[in-house]
Amino acid sequence: MPKIIVNETICKGCELCIGACPKKIIVIDKNTINIKGYHPAKLSDESECIGCSMCAMMCPDIAITVER
Repeated sequence: MPKIIVNETICKGCELCIGACPKKIIVIDKNTINIKGYHPAKLSDESECIGCSMCAMMCPDIAITVER
């Protein structure tokens, strides 16, 4: 089952991955604040991820890895 891994320490919560996700399953984690003071992105429903890598391609900080 594919899934994304967000490196929370470098994610700045820019939300570009949210717009790129065709399944609309990436959200901003309002319960987590990284060391830079940002709310990082996270996968809301791992079972829905299709591993398309659109989020990773859109991330300007290369904070997303896709595992297949």
